[in-house]
Amino acid sequence: MATPDFQSFFYPVLKFSSDGSEHSLNEVRNFLTEHFSLTDEDKAERVPSGAQTKFDNRIYWTKSYFSKAKLIENTKRSHFKITDRGQNFLQKFDSYISINDLKTIEEFKEFNTGIINPSENKSLEPTEEIVLEIKTPLEKLEETYQYIQQELANELLEKIRLNSWQFFEDLVVDLMVKMGYGGSRNKAGKSIKRTNDEGIDGIINEDKLGLDVIYLQAKKWDTETSIGRPEIQKFVGALQGQRAKKGVFITTSSFSKGAIEYAKTIDTKVILIDGDTLTNLMIEFGVGTTTIESYQIKKIDIDYFEQ
Repeated sequence: MATPDFQSFFYPVLKFSSDGSEHSLNEVRNFLTEHFSLTDEDKAERVPSGAQTKFDNRIYWTKSYFSKAKLIENTKRSHFKITDRGQNFLQKFDSYISINDLKTIEEFKEFNTGIINPSENKSLEPTEEIVLEIKTPLEKLEETYQYIQQELANELLEKIRLNSWQFFEDLVVDLMVKMGYGGSRNKAGKSIKRTNDEGIDGIINEDKLGLDVIYLQAKKWDTETSIGRPEIQKFVGALQGQRAKKGVFITTSSFSKGAIEYAKTIDTKVILIDGDTLTNLMIEFGVGTTTIESYQIKKIDIDYFEQ
């Protein structure tokens, strides 16, 4: 099974700690692994950024939420035990605890909603919407980030398609240079050239010294039209005619399954970059995009406090 949703961690973790003993996060991990019958593959599932597993992320935030609600108290690094409030709170439930249940605790409600003086907001309580929260704050932040990135990628692709072939050729050069190929923009602009040689659109140095070259094919096609195997075979044939070992095929469209499978089976190294990959690379290397805001997610530096 996949990693259970965020709230599903609440009851079993609090129940596990109800013996009143001090417990480590490793003990919690082992208990939850058995409780949910999770495999190593299940626990390896990561949050969108890949920075952490969902399993560990949800354990961390469960502990954090319980601490804010004063259901547990931290005893030492990565260890905690249940409080008297936690014992009394647990008695109200027999299988499941939700975010809304935690919101009945004033300290947690203040933390979760930012309400400093609940007495001034009593009118909000009767109409408070019951929301099923299945993601941790970090997961929700990353999900929003991924949405913004996807919208930007869609907009980039549309802008590229509305521009000329010459613009697309310059864009390819700019991207290759930003990725570390071709040396400087000036040198790359001189070294890349339209060859018109049986399916090869350009050549660019693989490194700044020009010890090896990469042959390019670029197709500014509509979304509806995918690049099929015959186009890739034609490109590979052109590479072999040049005794070339490396090629990059870039398109604003997509590649058919047959084209992708063919590229995997040949000896010549051919990288396929479709429209989605192209725009993601543009975002990653800052081609045609600009940063309007930057946020850093930080965590406690344990070593600093243990000097």
